[in-house]
Parts: sequence; C-alpha cells; structure tokens
Amino acid sequence: MRNHVVLLLSSLLLIAAGPVSADCPPAGTDASSLQLLRQQNFALADDALRDTLAMGLLDCLGDPDPALRDGIAYEGVAAWLRGDQLSEELRGQMRDRLYVLLDEDDPEGFRQPFAALLLSELARTDRLQPWMSGKERAAMVERAVAYLASVRDYRGFDDTQGWRHGVAHGADWLLQLALNERIDRAQAEAMLTAIASQVVPESAHAYVYGEPGRLARPVIYLARRGLLDEAQWQAWFAALQPRLGEPAQAYADGAWLARRHDLMAFLMSVYLEADQSGNAQMQALKPAVVAALKTVP
Repeated sequence: MRNHVVLLLSSLLLIAAGPVSADCPPAGTDASSLQLLRQQNFALADDALRDTLAMGLLDCLGDPDPALRDGIAYEGVAAWLRGDQLSEELRGQMRDRLYVLLDEDDPEGFRQPFAALLLSELARTDRLQPWMSGKERAAMVERAVAYLASVRDYRGFDDTQGWRHGVAHGADWLLQLALNERIDRAQAEAMLTAIASQVVPESAHAYVYGEPGRLARPVIYLARRGLLDEAQWQAWFAALQPRLGEPAQAYADGAWLARRHDLMAFLMSVYLEADQSGNAQMQALKPAVVAALKTVP
C-alpha cells in the first residue's frame, strides 16, 4: 500500500516544475491517495515529494470538506513540522504563503482560521529552534495580533462542515509567540491588547466552543515570562470590566448578559490555569483575577 501511495503522489515532482497552481487536492493527488497517506501517519521518505506536497496542501486549508481541510492539510503539514521534516527555507516559503491566505477574502470562513493555526505551528518551530530573523519574528507578532483582533466570524463547530475557530486559532498562534523568550515587553503588550478585544467581543457573541480557555493560555504564559509587574496586570484585568457596557444594562439586556458570560468564563479560566500551574509568576496573577471577578456585577 505504501508503494501505491508513493506512485500516486510522485507525479507531484513533475508538476512542481511547472507554473504554481492553487489546486485542492494538489495536482497529481486525489482524496483516496491522501487518505492512504494519512493512514500511514504521513510518512514520506522522499524529501522533495514531501516539500512539494506540503506547499500544495496549503491550498486545501479553505476546502469545505473537513476531512481534507483539517484531517489531511492541517494534520499532515503539522505532523511534518513537528517531526522536523521541513527545511527552514521551506518554512519561510510556507509562512509567506500563509500570510497571503490570511489576506484573501474568506466568505466560507475556513481558510483564515486554518492558516492561523498552521502559522502557530511555524511559530512553534521557531520557538524551539530559532530560524526567523528578529525582523521576521516581529512581523509575525504584528500579523498574529492583527489577525486575532480582526476576527468577526465567531462560528465554531458544525456537524457537517467541521470547525471554523478563528478566535481559538488566533489565540493558539499568540500562545506559541508568548512562549518564545525572544518576544519583548512591547510585543507582549500588543498581544494582550488583541486578546482583550476578543475576551469580550463587541458583537456580544456568547462563546460556547472553549474560546475563553484558549484566550487564557497566552495570558498565562506571558505572565510566566515576567514582562509585566503586578500593578500592570491589575490594570489590564481591571480594564476588561468596562467592556460589559453600560451599568444600567446589567441583567436587563441580552448583549450585556452575553458579554458577562464571556468575561466570567475567561477570568475563571485564567484563575484555574494559574492556580494549577505550580509556577510562582503564574500564581501571582490570581489576586488580579480575583479583584477583577469582584467588580463583575
């Protein structure tokens, strides 16, 4: 079966020499061959074939079929990145292509969240073994911050179409950057501004797919970095409460109640993560979180 997969995919090497196309599945493949590859844990011994397929699968991140978009395109490229099977040069090309996908119109709402999720995997590789320059990393922080703050599509899981999870995937991207010791305080503050904008969305969307917990994680790991002092954390958490809206709306307005739900879920997620961490700097967030909880009507 393994030989069958390689034969089906080998035409990619010939196709790659021609003009770049945006096909999904990538030219030279079909759903069956890609599913066989997935069953074999995306094992490909041919480096050139793997590189070509990795780039080709990026165009499947917007596919409406969750088996292809999530189960093959995302999972396959993520597996190769986590297995350190893609070169630094290729990672740079993938990053730039994913930036293009972020900038494209996405009416179906799949492409941008999954591009952000794969960018989180690229950020992870740079965190573990730096390959981006300082300028490139700073540009990635700017991109991640802009993406998370820009999300207005709050759809989550659909039984037929699978995941659209823009806020969560943006938070995952910021998490990998927050863990990177080369991220400085100014960059951390920019991340926190973006996170705050989605903790209590202006649209008053009530989260039901775990978004508050995902938003809490980069906050927790920024705290571990020790880039902000206690007073600055107190101020950041305190500034979330006014996002609820007018006090007169308390318990008498559906939008206010949705915002309260989101804020409480986020604060409790941060508290739980901090409490269970065993890390002194993370634990130090707890008083600021408790103070914020006490101000919520």
